[in-house]
Amino acid sequence: MSTWRITRSSARSLTRYKLRTSFMMLGTLVGVAALTFVVTVGMAAKAKLTATVHQLFGSSSVVVSAGGGFFMGGPRDAARLTLDDVATVVRDIPGIETWDPMQVAPETPARHGARNTSVRLLGLSERSERVWNRGAERGSYFDAADVARSARVALIGETVARTLFPGEDPLGQDVLVRSVPFRVVGILERFGTDIHGMDRDNEIVVPITAAMRRVLNVDSIRAAKLLVADPTEVETVTHEVVRVLRERHRLSQGQPDDFTVITSVAVRQMVGRIERVLFLYLPLVTAASLLAALAVAASLMLAAVSERTAEIGLRRAVGARPTDIRLQFLIETAATTLVGGVVGLAVGGVVAGMTARHLGLSSTLTLGAVSLGIFLSVATGLLAGIAPARRAALLAPAEALR
Repeated sequence: MSTWRITRSSARSLTRYKLRTSFMMLGTLVGVAALTFVVTVGMAAKAKLTATVHQLFGSSSVVVSAGGGFFMGGPRDAARLTLDDVATVVRDIPGIETWDPMQVAPETPARHGARNTSVRLLGLSERSERVWNRGAERGSYFDAADVARSARVALIGETVARTLFPGEDPLGQDVLVRSVPFRVVGILERFGTDIHGMDRDNEIVVPITAAMRRVLNVDSIRAAKLLVADPTEVETVTHEVVRVLRERHRLSQGQPDDFTVITSVAVRQMVGRIERVLFLYLPLVTAASLLAALAVAASLMLAAVSERTAEIGLRRAVGARPTDIRLQFLIETAATTLVGGVVGLAVGGVVAGMTARHLGLSSTLTLGAVSLGIFLSVATGLLAGIAPARRAALLAPAEALR
């Protein structure tokens, strides 16, 4: 019996038993859609994570934060980090190329005319353009003189510009941060969302002194980033930073640090753990749905063998070989799961694209995701069809026709 005739007979059987075929397709569709979603969004998240970490934490970066840490839930009430602390660290420890302090005020009200919004206020120094690798896309950055005199100048992100200055050029105009007016001198380079899902274009950057004295009325900072001249000396510099700060804060032996030091090595380890979750554990969870689809398909095809015993016996009586019967059932299950997998790829790709856009990620359905989805669909069908095909092929014609 020719393969073409077997394939055509399989197609007729699939259309004849529409409900069973639909259930078999649905199981593979859900599994492949989930796997496609996880792989596609995971790869987009990895790319975003890598880019963000590279920008914020180069190989020569050391970040000092007050208390529990700027990246670990914020400082404790009693924890203080001052400009003098960091200035002493930079003065006493050789090998630090440059540094930048940071003061942060999330959810800060900002207004221009009748329009208002809530922004993330950052107080930085004139060195932040180099230290944090983010400058002005338009306009100019503030300089050391602006920092020295606590100048009321600001750079705003694209989101702030769209919200407060729709259809206008923000440069040279004023924006009220809380109740303090600042003149917009530049538009920040676009950043997008960070690894926490926060819109980094919804920020206003002002001189650190202006943020501390004019807006927040504090004499401490949240964090400081140090750039080490020789990346191989990062660990050595880190130990020295801890030593100097403990001495300045008069911490005795046995007392815990009231500050946190984060290096690029620690960040890379954190990124590695996140990647393992994205590309090992989550795909394993979604693979469980494919196993469920395999079990459903196998059960339905075994039931189909019992329902179609007479048909199998008649085909054997008119000359069909056991291999022909086996091939027909394998083709039916593989074709059903393949169609379900292709539809699942489309559904998973669309949902992944919508999710990525919502999170500010650049997502594309890759060839690897497509190949994996098709392969798993066919593999699921073949594995699910082995037992039913073998059972159908072993039916004796006389017994089947009885």
